[in-house]
Amino acid sequence: MNVPGPDGNLLVDEQDGDDVKLLGISSTQEKAAERVRRARLLPGFRDEPDYFTIVPYTVDDE
Repeated sequence: MNVPGPDGNLLVDEQDGDDVKLLGISSTQEKAAERVRRARLLPGFRDEPDYFTIVPYTVDDE
């Protein structure tokens, strides 16, 4: 079961049946949010619309 942890981040337990998917890697927060918006309409994703996470990463920073 997908549940938010004490820090607000999603806790994932694949042994409990959680199924983690990577929707993609986006160059901006806005593009990632748009991808999530579209995914929420798809079968299999729309069943749990509140359990998407966008994680920012810094790239090309030496």
